[in-house]
Amino acid sequence: MKVNTQSVNFNADAKLVDFIQKRLDKLDQFYDKVISSDVFLKVVNTSAKENKMVEIKVHVPKDLFVVKKRCKTFEEAVDSACSSLERKLVKKKAKPRVSASLKFF
Repeated sequence: MKVNTQSVNFNADAKLVDFIQKRLDKLDQFYDKVISSDVFLKVVNTSAKENKMVEIKVHVPKDLFVVKKRCKTFEEAVDSACSSLERKLVKKKAKPRVSASLKFF
């Protein structure tokens, strides 16, 4: 899967980018039609300890899933966001597909 990682107002190190790539590659186990994903890393200027924000957009055919998480570290936020995405993808895969010819009005 193609992963576009953007860090806002700071430079993300290679370890963090590799962690994000590996974690998002695991989403293919839950839904095999994932096209690409966009990851935005931001540091929020607050006095709270949980100032790392991650926004992940996952593109699948005819749909887009967006998850935002805010935690103490980027790794924790990415892990939490991927867990939410896994649940959403499993739910999407479980929905029955109805073709256009079978729809009743």
